[in-house]
Amino acid sequence: MSDFLHVESVEKVYRTGEKDLKVLKGVSLDLREGEILGIVGPSGSGKSTLLHLMGFLDRPTVGEVSFRGAKLSLTDAAEQAFIRNHKFGFVFQMYHLLPELSALENTLIPLMIRTGIFEWIGKGAALRRGARALLERLGLGERLHHRPHQLSGGERQRVAIARALVGDPEVVFCDEPTGNLDAATSLEIQNLIRELSRETGKAFVIVTHDATVASLAGRVARLVDGRLTD
Repeated sequence: MSDFLHVESVEKVYRTGEKDLKVLKGVSLDLREGEILGIVGPSGSGKSTLLHLMGFLDRPTVGEVSFRGAKLSLTDAAEQAFIRNHKFGFVFQMYHLLPELSALENTLIPLMIRTGIFEWIGKGAALRRGARALLERLGLGERLHHRPHQLSGGERQRVAIARALVGDPEVVFCDEPTGNLDAATSLEIQNLIRELSRETGKAFVIVTHDATVASLAGRVARLVDGRLTD
């Protein structure tokens, strides 16, 4: 059992009308510090649901998820929000960038939430410099003040990756991070994730149905019909 991030006998059931839909059926899984873990499987197999549980975005119906000894079942909403904001970063297929904000402003959102308005007054300038440097590292130095509609799909995903990394998380969760990208741009994002993993030592969890994206992972967990397979 890992004392980093551990999933123990997790089940997830959704109520749909008069029926129960069991999406996860007794999944146990460990994530180790600094590794890239791929979660693969067909559509509807429970991949995204598992990622949401691991990222403290949802609670299991049965079983437990723990991060560094903090059990999801024993944490309240404020504690979960703290872990998500300080320890985890998230990258989604649809980017989830705010359209009225620039690339730099979108990147800064987790830090603005973390600090609050009064602390931001004192620290804002330094945090902006750090976010700017991160975007420049990701090849967006000339696009800092562009809004999402002015960016390509690959650039938008790079902003989403910057937003996930800006708070210096221990784990970055990626849900189909190349699903909306063409083959060439997808390869660029894959190479970027590989480089960032090597440079930062952060753990990455990548949910994907794409075998080339899964090849990034040092270890792959396969889900079929809500269960892990060998």
